[in-house]
Amino acid sequence: MNIGMLWFDDDARRGLPERIARAAAYYAQKYGRTPTLCLMHPTTAGEALPARLEGIELRTNRAVLREHLWIGIGETAAVEV
Repeated sequence: MNIGMLWFDDDARRGLPERIARAAAYYAQKYGRTPTLCLMHPTTAGEALPARLEGIELRTNRAVLREHLWIGIGETAAVEV
């Protein structure tokens, strides 16, 4: 993913799946496309990060700030046929 939306959410009352769903809903509303990839810092992800959540691929990356989600369209989904 070269371009995405950076989403900050440090609300401890919400679990990671809810935080990702909120970011994905906002992204879809703002940009008119459903995100396919979400990157997050390993400490934000925790130990039991699933590979996918509601059609969004989840990955860790140390370059993403803690408590932030970098969400957008993955490289393979960006190519329209």
